[in-house]
Amino acid sequence: MVSPSEPGVAPTVLVIASGNTGKIRELSHLLASLPLEVRPQPEGMEVEETGTSFAANARLKAEAVARATGHWALADDSGLEVAALGGAPGVHSARYADSDPARIARLVRELGEADRARCAQGRPPDRRAAFVAALAVADPSGAIRLEVEGRCDGEILEAPRGSGGFGYDPVFFVPETGLTYAQMDKGLKGRLGHRGQAFARLEPGLRELLGATGATPTSP
Repeated sequence: MVSPSEPGVAPTVLVIASGNTGKIRELSHLLASLPLEVRPQPEGMEVEETGTSFAANARLKAEAVARATGHWALADDSGLEVAALGGAPGVHSARYADSDPARIARLVRELGEADRARCAQGRPPDRRAAFVAALAVADPSGAIRLEVEGRCDGEILEAPRGSGGFGYDPVFFVPETGLTYAQMDKGLKGRLGHRGQAFARLEPGLRELLGATGATPTSP
């Protein structure tokens, strides 16, 4: 039998290239129906995100973790783009401050300042925002085999709502649902969320890789 850690063999072991527990939990949930043994990246491993786009950073992380582990790797790079802030925090979403509450506080403060400036110019407030996710899958050699992006449009609230999720979820409001990300259950967020939409685009290609090489389930 050929080892699943060799290039060209189905990813029966898939390492999630992230140290973010929220992302690992969300991606593991999305991957649950596939015949994969899902693992987190090695403890203490960090990949410098030097890319200027979500897609570039996802590629960097997938390549590095695949080479380091000798397994297939799935990387996510995602963040929040706020129209009135010129697309910020963007690729710097995770580094906007040193904790989730601090990141939310900075976002609400800076958007409030932008709103006041717009009002002084006789323009209405602009709370439009979008969560964007880029996913990349690398084979054990570090070669990128799949790349997709997903997007969810919404608005930024002035105060958090809900106790679920992570990151900016409590202030990201999706008008069509009447809920913030933090108020959604896993199923709804999985269907409408940026990461869920990206995964919906990724899944057919991932299933094709599995089917083309005869993957079979592996016990964790």
